Amino acid sequence: MKEIFFNPKKTLNVGGSLLSLHTPIVMGILNATPDSFFAQSRVQNEEAILQRAQTMIAEGAAILDLGGYSTRPNAPEVSEQEELQRVIWVVELLKSNFPQVPISIDTFRASVAQSAVAKGATIINDISGGQMDDKMFETIAQLQLPYILTHTRGTPQNMMQLTNYENFIKEILDYFEIRISRLYQLGVKDIILDLGFGFAKTIEQNFELLGKLEVFKMFNLPLLVGVSRKSMVYKTLNCTADESLNGTTVLHTAALLQGASILRVHDVREAKEAIILCEKLNLHNRFLNVIN
Repeated sequence: MKEIFFNPKKTLNVGGSLLSLHTPIVMGILNATPDSFFAQSRVQNEEAILQRAQTMIAEGAAILDLGGYSTRPNAPEVSEQEELQRVIWVVELLKSNFPQVPISIDTFRASVAQSAVAKGATIINDISGGQMDDKMFETIAQLQLPYILTHTRGTPQNMMQLTNYENFIKEILDYFEIRISRLYQLGVKDIILDLGFGFAKTIEQNFELLGKLEVFKMFNLPLLVGVSRKSMVYKTLNCTADESLNGTTVLHTAALLQGASILRVHDVREAKEAIILCEKLNLHNRFLNVIN
């Protein structure tokens, strides 16, 4: 197989500061929702938020990812006003207590993104890839912040009925090519690709996608992998989300060995350890290639 040249950007401009991706980094998940699939990621009060954020930062999280709209399959609708009420005060709280740590706002709504950025968020994580709000791409261009572009189909309410593809990998590549081109035309400079594990994909498709992660290096953009405690892990292992940490770490390792730049996770320490060990292995392999 022909080797794919991979030379993605190694830094992101996050609110005027450079965030290095020379070594893969960890994005820690904070859910300001009552119904996210992994209960321990939910934070509902100031004390719980600060405690969880502090723990993740101490364990090595480089980014905190905050969401107020659960995007698990069949999640209930949440109004724009309710989403704003859930997340804006949390952005302010995190910014005032951890000003050095970039905050990513997990939303598909341009208005929520704008409001969160006004309070201190510096990355936009849009699980819809601009499909659920036609103002999102223009908003990203105006804000000039890193944008996480995710592959999906439909909405959280119907995406698992939209898993039929004629050519699975090619259709995802085409999806990204169209949207990346549009974002570049608008002047967006920092794009991160999230292949959307669990979004409009069966378990078998998720594994096919993970096994072909290197194909997406063709875009020369950082790859974010979000498989933490998802059904592709716990259903395959016939366990629960609470019991899926070990399986998650295995898949994180597979992603890192294929060039993932960001791991979006519930368990920061374990993800950080996977990064350290994989980087050690990569360094060893590069040394062997030089002397041979």
